[in-house]
Amino acid sequence: MSFWQRLPSRLHSFQAVAVPSRTVWPQTRIFLPRIRHVSTGVPMRSDFVKDLEHQLKAMREKAAAALPGSEWTPFEVRHGLPPERVDVLIVGGGVVGWSIAYWLKRKTGPRKALRVLVVEKDPTYSQASTVLSAGGIRQQFSLTENIQLSLASADFLKNINEHLSVLNEDPVDLQFNHSGYLFLASEKGAHIMEANYETQRHVGAKVKLLSPAQLKDMFPWINTDGVALASYGLENEGWFDPWTLLSALRRKALSMGVEQCLGEVTGFRYGVHSVENRELGRLQIRGITHTNIQMPNSIEVQPVESTVVINAAGANSGKVAKMVGIGLGPDDMISGISIPVEPRKRYIYVVHCPDGPGLDTPFLIDYSGVYLRREGLGANYITGVSPEETEEPDITNLDVDHEFFKDKIWPELAYRVPAFESLKVTSAWAGFYDYNTFDQNGLLGIHPLVRNMYFATGFSGHGLQQSPAVGRAVAELVLDGGYKTLDLSALDIKRIIYEERVLERNIV
Repeated sequence: MSFWQRLPSRLHSFQAVAVPSRTVWPQTRIFLPRIRHVSTGVPMRSDFVKDLEHQLKAMREKAAAALPGSEWTPFEVRHGLPPERVDVLIVGGGVVGWSIAYWLKRKTGPRKALRVLVVEKDPTYSQASTVLSAGGIRQQFSLTENIQLSLASADFLKNINEHLSVLNEDPVDLQFNHSGYLFLASEKGAHIMEANYETQRHVGAKVKLLSPAQLKDMFPWINTDGVALASYGLENEGWFDPWTLLSALRRKALSMGVEQCLGEVTGFRYGVHSVENRELGRLQIRGITHTNIQMPNSIEVQPVESTVVINAAGANSGKVAKMVGIGLGPDDMISGISIPVEPRKRYIYVVHCPDGPGLDTPFLIDYSGVYLRREGLGANYITGVSPEETEEPDITNLDVDHEFFKDKIWPELAYRVPAFESLKVTSAWAGFYDYNTFDQNGLLGIHPLVRNMYFATGFSGHGLQQSPAVGRAVAELVLDGGYKTLDLSALDIKRIIYEERVLERNIV
């Protein structure tokens, strides 16, 4: 029996008061049966009637939303066991994972048969790289692919409600601040900045070079001593709220039929077959059949069958790869090459400076590595710096080292912006980069030893800002067999096997 045939009988079974007909769609009316009186054998209570009316109203709205053209879907967040089988299983419910899920459904249509499951182990996102980042987006890179990814993502963010709006839900407000990035270069680094500028302009980024005098005229609060050249982003650069983007992608993907499982991937079931590769010799190729998911507060592991697995586990993606044997073989064989992605802890400090720069403050990157941007309207700012390779902090926790601010950040910050000689640290937090130790750039595509595991990881601090374009690219790889919009072949994960580094000179 169809939904429309069942509806009247469902309503009749409530034995409720009469409800008049109501228009719920421009071309459709749902007529509810009129009941003149109720005979229940007990007095009617007003709270029962109110509850009944609420249920009927919700049912009518749901029926209307089920009509063609709506965004309603019967799929909801799974708080219990995951499904037994899906088409695509995404490991990692951060911004990259949800972007991939969204684009997979967008390319196939929300009502098509493609079944997508996102598995996330931390439902609170308390340790997620996405929500603990500074939220910046820029095109001032040296690598063409990074510039293209951020340009495409900026366009997505500027028109976010054309992509991620959901019927009957509030519009997405990213709080996108378009104040731009401002990079400072010393005499030693000026020639690199000029080369980067030429690349950026060629790809399509709107960037402007400033002499020290022009810099001082434009931003008089900056001490220009030691600055030989500056590069300022005129469009598509700034910062936004990371949590809002993550929530919007997740909300939209769920409305399109993506399923979510709150659990931790603990291993894979896979078959192995031997093949001869002309370049790499005899290889033991794996094909994943099931992903084992440990559910919260349970000793049982739930296997989920899937055709494709996407490793978007961020800082934990190397660990996930080892579960299918990647990196566990002999050192002189391909199977012994690990995915070079590991967590790196970064501190972010919030400081209050009543005499600090005003609303025109860009996202400032000093040549010392110290960065600064405004946070809200109350003379608050966030700042930080990446530590030296030999000073990487402990990653077993997210504790903040306040001495690091006093020793490494404050002196450089106060030198470049004298107003910050007087400030107060009001709060601080730490988060993890999914740091690619090989060349600090994203790793995309299928691993040659696992025929159905795709990777989207290793962005080394750029994952949030590039996530909309990365999600589209991975969806193209899965569904189309290759890139259709941006050619990201240079970021293929196979480069770690051939030892072909793709270096980015503008790392923050």
